[in-house]
Amino acid sequence: MHLERIEQIRRDFSRDIEEASTESALLEVKGQYVGKKRGVLQELMAALKTLPPEERRAFGQSVNALKQELEAGVEAALGRIRAARNAPPPVDVTLPGIRPDLGTIHPISRVRREIEEIFLSMGYAVASGPEVEDAYHNFEALNTPADHPSRDIQDTFYLEGDLLLRTQTSPVQIRTMEARKPPIKIIAPGRVFRRDDDVSHSPMFFQVEGLVVDEGITMAHLKGTLAHFYAKLFQKDVAVRFRPSYFPFTEPSAETDLSCVLCDGAGCPVCKRTGWLEVGGCGMVDPAVFGFVGIDPERYTGFAFGLGIDRMAMLKYGIDHIRHFCDNDLRFLEQF
Repeated sequence: MHLERIEQIRRDFSRDIEEASTESALLEVKGQYVGKKRGVLQELMAALKTLPPEERRAFGQSVNALKQELEAGVEAALGRIRAARNAPPPVDVTLPGIRPDLGTIHPISRVRREIEEIFLSMGYAVASGPEVEDAYHNFEALNTPADHPSRDIQDTFYLEGDLLLRTQTSPVQIRTMEARKPPIKIIAPGRVFRRDDDVSHSPMFFQVEGLVVDEGITMAHLKGTLAHFYAKLFQKDVAVRFRPSYFPFTEPSAETDLSCVLCDGAGCPVCKRTGWLEVGGCGMVDPAVFGFVGIDPERYTGFAFGLGIDRMAMLKYGIDHIRHFCDNDLRFLEQF
């Protein structure tokens, strides 16, 4: 009779443990069967006292085995429930995948690539040079006298000896003319360094300069080139004007103004209500520069121009401070 009761408890326990789907339900089953005050095992232990002495030993061993079996069953079920709770959710392989977040191209890199593509389509080559330059290529070969303000220590980052951080990409033009003879048609994009820091200037910024040297090159070629370039870059018709200026390496020299791409020349705070934006310098290559690189100024003429890539990016995307390019703020970068 008592052994039959033990078998019935096993069957009931297996059923109840299978139906317990939560940890709290499982603990209730544990209390029902192996609880110290009201559990089924306590009832069996109480019945043990009523048995004849010759039956107690066998029945006691059966009750202890049942107790170990029930406790092991509870722990196993508890482990399964906890493992299921901590397991990752099932994956439905028929659903479309989750697209990972992808990085974006920095606005300066984006504009630089666009500038390069425009000039490549116009037959230009892209040239590069060292960022740590010597004074000869950065100043002297560009016809910049020793007393020129740009060579002062408050404007230029000097290193050991006559080395410095290049203040412009014009040294690339000198190195190109030293290495090859006309016709030459290049742009030189890259980083440059100057001791300057305000809303529209940074100690390190990106610049692109262009150089064309051939027979019969005139200012008309220069203006037509820049007008075509700016129209392509800003995807609209723009007006270009030249204002007389001075640069040691060009003669004549000019500042390039562009009709404001934000207000279309009507006048706005960005263009200071003038309808024009100053975007760079340009001019015809000074014959003295040709003398440094061994090009005959009687046969060849050329033009050169320079513009800030950072400045172009600010105008193209309506960015109000150059520092945004260096802050690495994802709220800013994710817009591009």
